[in-house]
Amino acid sequence: MTTATERRQMKSAARLYAVQALFQMEASGQAVKAVCREFETHRFGATYDEGEFAEGDVDHFRKLVEEAVNWQAMIDQLTDRALVAKWPIDRIDPVLRALFRAAGAEITQMDTPPKVTITEYVDVAKAFFPEGKEAKFVNAVLDHMAREAKPAAF
Repeated sequence: MTTATERRQMKSAARLYAVQALFQMEASGQAVKAVCREFETHRFGATYDEGEFAEGDVDHFRKLVEEAVNWQAMIDQLTDRALVAKWPIDRIDPVLRALFRAAGAEITQMDTPPKVTITEYVDVAKAFFPEGKEAKFVNAVLDHMAREAKPAAF
């Protein structure tokens, strides 16, 4: 039986994997099912010479990736409205684009409280960009997106 802390950690890992999967799909043109299968087989809990991958919540991972793909146009529009004028989503770093799509799916299509989603994806940004200002940027964009999508939560 998994504890509440372990379940939270597994969801956090699923979010990180979802961002990686969405990035990989965009970079390679692979389909959702193929990428999800690869991640579930070769990343979730796997051990390699470089280290061990965290165990992830497979259901949360699948839902994030599928919803991000299914609602991508709407999520991209929501993200565009949160970005600085004349700086559309297609001009930002592809990792950030994948992050905004995964977070946007969670904000708009799932029951996770928006403040939890924002905190979780700021942590994901820190994992990808430990030295940069991206975490503050992610926080500002996701806050704007969440306030537009779910104003009653604020």
